Amino acid sequence: MKLAVLADIHANYPALCAVTQHIESWNPDRVIVAGDVVNRGPKPLECWQFVEEKKETRGWRLVRGNHEDYVLTHKNPNRSRDPIDQAIAQSSFWTYNKLGDAVNTLETLPDTLSLYSSRGEIRITHASMQGNRVGIYPWMNDDEIKKLIGDPPSLFCVGHTHIPLVRRLNGTMVVNVGSAGLPFDGDPCVSYAQITSDHSEWNVEIIRLDYDRAQAERDHFETGYNEEGGALAKLVIEELRSAKSAIFQWSEKYEKAVRAGEIGMDESVRKFLEERGIQVDK
Repeated sequence: MKLAVLADIHANYPALCAVTQHIESWNPDRVIVAGDVVNRGPKPLECWQFVEEKKETRGWRLVRGNHEDYVLTHKNPNRSRDPIDQAIAQSSFWTYNKLGDAVNTLETLPDTLSLYSSRGEIRITHASMQGNRVGIYPWMNDDEIKKLIGDPPSLFCVGHTHIPLVRRLNGTMVVNVGSAGLPFDGDPCVSYAQITSDHSEWNVEIIRLDYDRAQAERDHFETGYNEEGGALAKLVIEELRSAKSAIFQWSEKYEKAVRAGEIGMDESVRKFLEERGIQVDK
């Protein structure tokens, strides 16, 4: 069996094209996209249409990520109208508007897929069985990971953290496939997992690929995302350039102060970037 699993595309169309070309040259039996196709990036509709076409023509399977959930909140008439909540969610609102009617198909995505092979259950979800925002990280110990995989399958595949991991945990092969659009481990090369079974064990290789990062960066400006996606869109392009997480760190340091009215969104992002040695226009 040959299985390709990718996740966390985050509307990075050049990266998705490069990963897909590599996957199709490998010719796996199945391809699974483990969530976060859209949002936190400049080409959500193009990426969504791309994976939907692969679903129809190549049998790709998809699961829902937390960023699909973020976009879907904008369909809720009872969503928060608080100005700070709206400012923080401006990126996903931009994505929601770009998707148009395609946003309705996000609701059809399952949270988890289970497939079966001669080695037993293959389970794919976005982050963990504790929810699509509770991730599995390389620095976690075995006991912590056990709590996140639930009833142990033979193979457990996730994304969400944007940091690859491969670990044998008793009878389970645990794989975090990293990110096919926005890596956070300091390596700008995107990743996906090639998984094979020879009836005695799972074999996993995390594939890292370079792609047209210059075009990916231009897309942030040419699509209007950098200007129209709110203050946090300025952090997304920094994530693309550095291959390091930024929004979570901004939230840890500044979100409480922003909500308390002690600093504005734009100013907090400017200060955060300057603390990282990045000068921005005031």
